[in-house]
Amino acid sequence: MEQDPKEPDTTGARERGNVTRGTLVRIIIIAGVAAVLGVVLALSINWFPVAASKQAGPIDTLWDVLLIFSVPIFVIVCTVVITSVVKFRMRPGEEDLDGPPIHGNTKLEVIWTTIPALLLLGLCTYSYLVLHDIEKAPASGREMRVAVTGQQFNWTFKYELGKRSFTSAQLYLPIHESVKFDIRSVDVLHDFWVPAFRMKIDAVPGIVTHYRVTPTRLGSYPVVCAELCGLGHAFMRNTAHVYPPDKFNAWVRKMQIAQGVISGGGGAGGGGGGNALAAGRAVFTGPGGCSACHTLADAKATGTVGPDLDKFLKPRNKAFIKTSIVDPNAYVEKGFPANTMPSNFGSTLSQSQIDAVVNYLYQVTR
Repeated sequence: MEQDPKEPDTTGARERGNVTRGTLVRIIIIAGVAAVLGVVLALSINWFPVAASKQAGPIDTLWDVLLIFSVPIFVIVCTVVITSVVKFRMRPGEEDLDGPPIHGNTKLEVIWTTIPALLLLGLCTYSYLVLHDIEKAPASGREMRVAVTGQQFNWTFKYELGKRSFTSAQLYLPIHESVKFDIRSVDVLHDFWVPAFRMKIDAVPGIVTHYRVTPTRLGSYPVVCAELCGLGHAFMRNTAHVYPPDKFNAWVRKMQIAQGVISGGGGAGGGGGGNALAAGRAVFTGPGGCSACHTLADAKATGTVGPDLDKFLKPRNKAFIKTSIVDPNAYVEKGFPANTMPSNFGSTLSQSQIDAVVNYLYQVTR
């Protein structure tokens, strides 16, 4: 029967709507090759920094497994979409055509629903097993605990070693010893993250969160906040130092003596004038100290986050300097935002350390 000349010719559209076996084979070959290349490329990229904890290995393996399954799915979906756009796109003159009539394939729909569901179930189960395994307490029961406090814009670490506790502005850990972190926030939401350890968790006001790591590599690694927490978020950085046991124990003793937890040789502020200045300079330039954010000629510090102390402190007395350290928002220099300087130095530094750095700053800015 001849076609009514008033009706549009749908022959071309029907022909394009038929996917031949050859076309299907080509699509499968292209998708397969692209998937293999994609997996090889994804696995060849160093996505993370050097692994420095026992937990990092299983997490890196989990990441590789997720790549192996997700890259082919991404490639297959893109191949189908691109093929559909090229083969079944609308040509000029076909704007009013509905296209060839089709009927759903129930068996195919069941397959493409069941396979992703089983894949997701399998990957979720594997992820749960990895998380469960890395969160296990050590069988020996030997574990150090560190209380981590997040506060705009700094981390503070409190060590509970028996009945003797002390705080530090930097994180120090012994190698090959399990450490459980008890993580808090005193103001807003933060996120405690050491990328080399692969573990991170939110620090939430009002609750305590936890995770544990076992360092396996000596060295120093960045500690960052992974949650936008305010204007100074980018500067909320500390350092995790992984030491051999003997060096870590020596550091612990040094901190306990400095903070008066145990008795020992002369404190941070002891000695004559030269020694006192040296002690104050050590606090100013030490880990988590002031030199990262301020300019001070004597300490060769060139930070620009806070005021230039050579100019800012010149007319100030010791009482003002001490207040600026323990309560930095009591006076905020014009041109610098409030809540940028950490307000916890009164608890992370001992009284002798505060006195030493106050005396140092007063002397070198005259």
